[in-house]
Amino acid sequence: MKRRFLTTFVAGVAALGLALTGCSQEAAKDDGSGGGDKGDIKLGYVTGWTDGQSISLLLEDQLGKMGYNVETETFNDAAVLYAGVANGDIDMYPSSWPEVTHKQYIDEYGDKLEDLGAYYENAVLTIAVPKYMKDINSIEDLKGKGKDFDGKIIGIEPGAGLTAATKKMIPEYGLDKEYELVTSSTAAMLTELGNATDAEEDIVVTLWRPFWANNAYPVKDLKDPKGAMGEAEKLHFTATKGFSDEFSDAADYVGKIKMDDKQYGDLEDLVVNKHKDDGEAAIAEWLKANPDAYEGEITDEDKWLIVIESVEPV
Repeated sequence: MKRRFLTTFVAGVAALGLALTGCSQEAAKDDGSGGGDKGDIKLGYVTGWTDGQSISLLLEDQLGKMGYNVETETFNDAAVLYAGVANGDIDMYPSSWPEVTHKQYIDEYGDKLEDLGAYYENAVLTIAVPKYMKDINSIEDLKGKGKDFDGKIIGIEPGAGLTAATKKMIPEYGLDKEYELVTSSTAAMLTELGNATDAEEDIVVTLWRPFWANNAYPVKDLKDPKGAMGEAEKLHFTATKGFSDEFSDAADYVGKIKMDDKQYGDLEDLVVNKHKDDGEAAIAEWLKANPDAYEGEITDEDKWLIVIESVEPV
């Protein structure tokens, strides 16, 4: 039979890990549905960008249990997504890279956006090759070896910040006479990467961290002594302006989410790999495995409820 239960957790606001909040006992319906009585929230992320997918599923679950009706829409290009958030068609992009990678969109739409906080630190853009390529360890090592890679660096979506950073990197390292950046989609890039590594062929691709593919494929980041791919940055919750006024409880919740590498990695692995066709199962398993995924000094103000739904045998 299905049984719904509440578990009370306590955390400090400045805690490491994840400060998860859910709903109050009053907001939680007897059937655990959340009801959507607090309003409609639409999330958006780019197809194939699994950081946005994973966090969107987590927010769908937790904000839904707080009483919001949460929907998610996917986009093929970051530029269109940011425009949607700016004009209010999308309420939140829950895994934006505003500091470096997506700075161009913040510069364009900043006065129409609202930053609700960051959930992950140390996100980086990378250029990667297979681990079996022992003589290629730095972007500098690519020079003079264009023929080995058929003159191609395999990229992702044309409008991605990673694409823009790679286009700037290529001439900085003097690779513009040998290499062309080939863009299409994240899925297409991963297909080529998988085919190449299965056959132990040479390939160079654009990647980033955190991203599950770094563990799924035998790849290594190339050193970037010129810093051409940019500094490490944080992953943020970027909302349409006025979000925190309209959805104050939701804004307060997401502003307290903090994840370390393991927590994020476990979440993405469950969403993308173990339960790739069942987002609800992925989130349920992650919540069950991370009931105390934070540390910190306890105060009376820092008490939150997570609503977890479990299925137990009769």
